[in-house]
Amino acid sequence: MSRTMKIGLTLALCGVVLSIFMILIITAPDDIIRFGSVPVTTLDKIENDTAILVDDPAFLHVTNTFEMRELIKKTISYKIYLENSPIDGISPLLIQSFTEPYSMQEGIFTFKGSPMRDWGAIGKLTSQDFSLSVEWANKTGQSPVWGGGGGWTGQPLLVHWTSAQKSNMLIPKKYKDNAEFTEVIFASLDGRIYFYDFDTGVSTRPPIYLGNPVKGTPSIDPRGLPLLYVGEGVPEKGKQKYRIYSLIDQKLLYSISGGDPQAYRTWGGFDSSGIVNSKSDILITGGENGILYIAKLNTEYDFAGGKLSISPKLYKYVYHYKTGAGKKKVYGIENSVAVYKNLLYFSDNCGTIQCMDLINLKPLWIKDVKDDTDASIVVEAEKGVPYLYTGCEVDIQGAKGYSYIRKINGLTGDTVWENRYYCRSLPERNGGVFATPMIGKLSLSNLVVFTLAYYQTVGRGLMVALDKATGKELWRWEMTNYSWSSPTGVYDADGNGYIVQCDSAGNVNMLAGMNGSNLANLKLPNNIQATPVFYKDSILIAERGNKLYKINIQ
Repeated sequence: MSRTMKIGLTLALCGVVLSIFMILIITAPDDIIRFGSVPVTTLDKIENDTAILVDDPAFLHVTNTFEMRELIKKTISYKIYLENSPIDGISPLLIQSFTEPYSMQEGIFTFKGSPMRDWGAIGKLTSQDFSLSVEWANKTGQSPVWGGGGGWTGQPLLVHWTSAQKSNMLIPKKYKDNAEFTEVIFASLDGRIYFYDFDTGVSTRPPIYLGNPVKGTPSIDPRGLPLLYVGEGVPEKGKQKYRIYSLIDQKLLYSISGGDPQAYRTWGGFDSSGIVNSKSDILITGGENGILYIAKLNTEYDFAGGKLSISPKLYKYVYHYKTGAGKKKVYGIENSVAVYKNLLYFSDNCGTIQCMDLINLKPLWIKDVKDDTDASIVVEAEKGVPYLYTGCEVDIQGAKGYSYIRKINGLTGDTVWENRYYCRSLPERNGGVFATPMIGKLSLSNLVVFTLAYYQTVGRGLMVALDKATGKELWRWEMTNYSWSSPTGVYDADGNGYIVQCDSAGNVNMLAGMNGSNLANLKLPNNIQATPVFYKDSILIAERGNKLYKINIQ
């Protein structure tokens, strides 16, 4: 059999298995699905590794230039580990090309909705009246240091569970019988994960107690599996961990310690919101210890028996800045990694963006963006070419400097355009871009929106809408209050676009996307650093006090 025929057979078999699996989730299945035993044809193996390289047509095959290879060698050294043992290479893990849609199910399963980090809304806005009012508000507990509510990025998740999925869960019968039941899942600074009915705000199951505060956004498995992924941000009660829970019984299945022996940084936080590749049963997340984690989950789900298990193999990409590379060696991946097909992008606290090829876990290009970059990179494809939108902070620069906003070619790392904005910074709170940019769609498809903190002076902010092609400012809003909260795009049935933007004074603002005019405002009591989501003419948002709100647009 030729190699081409082997590839075709492999992809066909994997596609059949995946399709059968998705059908079994929605219907009532009887068999155990074992993701670790998907039938494949071995095309290429590396010694001491069971991973398989499949030449998926969805892969982007990119060859970096000699100059880029030399720049990478000059700037970093890197190793790949399987658990705690270095390996020569990796052929990751069956099929590793991410495809859209991220999930076949209604819901928001990760930070900004997908691996491209490009949306945070479900459905269309139907209301023509832009008044905002609180429908329900739920109080969280309190961390002795960090308080409660939501921090940065603190985005709630939404899942419209199917009847089959709910049948195995320990939730009240009234929710199992309700076909419209949608669950809100929210991780708080008080170290708990909360579960609410979207319609009523009533608690649907007991909170999961982690112990350590969660600043970031958790993730739900996009395959419809009852798996929850969450990272701890602050070590109040022991070293931070990245945890995986079963949502059948809410029991802990697995954890990754941020105190990794391979890490070049001892801080072990996990603010990154993980993503799962549905075809290959792989979880990817970044650690503030500077390690990129790739876990082959080996998921098994006995639907009939209601038993779910995972047996992860943990791969690590560990890099180190070389002496003389001109970098302040403060490692840490605080942003949620972005992926387009097999190309993964992340930025770090040293002020560097890396593009990784998930086929072999090797860097394709590396780029100095001048300062710490915590905001997630957003990806949008134009004629098959991925472009990145990203902005940095004013941190390494000191008390004042410039926040650089860029559009970058995702294949080469070349800058398409760059703007810079003067911002201030405090030792305990930096300025610049913390908010993940908003990619415009439909009527706003020509623009990208950035929000900056401490623009010109401490305490104030700036929102700018830029032309995607040229970087030219289309409109700006000079904000009285700064913001770390990411803007969220909302659209009506005619494609008209609106933006939800919250700020440090507790304001929830709704803006016209075409010109930035403020259409509605609601004042909440405390600083909002978290990111809002939109569903059924409502906004879900958490504040730094101790509450999660459902706000009606009516």
